Amino acid sequence: MRLVLYEWCCSGGFHGPEAAPLLAETAAESLLAEGRLMLESLAQEASSLPGAEVIVLVDDELPASVAPQLPQACRRQPVPAGTAMACLLEQAAAADSLLMVAPETAGILVDHLNQIEEAALGQRLAGGSARFAAAAADKHLTCQLLAGGGIPVPAGCSLPAGASLPSGFHLPAIQKARDSAGGDGLVLVETAANFQPATMPTRIETRVSGVPVGVCCLCGPDGMVPLLPLEQRFAGGPGTAYLGGQPLAPALRPRATQLAIRSIETLARSIHAPVRGWVGVDMMLGARADGRADRVLEINPRLTTSFVGLARGYDGGVLAALLASAAGQPVSLGSCNESACCFRLS
Repeated sequence: MRLVLYEWCCSGGFHGPEAAPLLAETAAESLLAEGRLMLESLAQEASSLPGAEVIVLVDDELPASVAPQLPQACRRQPVPAGTAMACLLEQAAAADSLLMVAPETAGILVDHLNQIEEAALGQRLAGGSARFAAAAADKHLTCQLLAGGGIPVPAGCSLPAGASLPSGFHLPAIQKARDSAGGDGLVLVETAANFQPATMPTRIETRVSGVPVGVCCLCGPDGMVPLLPLEQRFAGGPGTAYLGGQPLAPALRPRATQLAIRSIETLARSIHAPVRGWVGVDMMLGARADGRADRVLEINPRLTTSFVGLARGYDGGVLAALLASAAGQPVSLGSCNESACCFRLS
């Protein structure tokens, strides 16, 4: 099996015009560090797959000090500046399977998926469709569709760029870029006085309390396989810098898992799109044991940083299971060493 790995930050994405909006919100060093962590984890697992030829696309201009460190079994494919998409399509055309990591911000993920599908390479991608990604990337649309299907979400509304705080909106609230990865442009609005009109369309929603949780599922034509739910850790509580994750308390896991599966199924059904590959669901589990205070915050239609911890925790990793699930093949997961699933971003 010929497997191609592409991670936008490490594979030349910074040289494209689409990088500007993302770099305006987040430092390149931070993005690159997180992207490198994910790519190295993917490459490490991929290199141990029996019979796999692993090709990793790497930005030719990355200094050695920040370039991903890859196992010797992987082949590094240099990507000259400005050729990331061309290199991706060329390598994908010769691959049996493609794993792509790209952010939703500024339409980057959806644009990549559209070009892959237009090149008739979509079936080689161990991931979802452009249609599913576009719906999940629009944080307000996601909440509307989920609410319409009976999934609990925070009360909120969409704001155009430059709009004022709606009169009487319940505070404190979270404001975030509407079409993006959830942390882009995220601001905690504690009082009306500290609200600042955004330069982009946003979603503003009532801040909900509880335990922040992420549940990742391996999705394919034969259904979903949920992985160990992780409690998310933040620098100063939800809405601040994301630091990593740890296994969720066992008593809360069934609630989190069931809500994640229902959410993914509801979104896919609402837009009549199949769901494949790795999909993450971020939620807040409230204080009520019956789950009536739980709220789904967003759906991530791509590989998330949680892969780093989960890949370490499951015996044999999770990559083989991800590829099998996306291809509609039987999925086998090893036992899980929960303590090994803890991870922290530096």
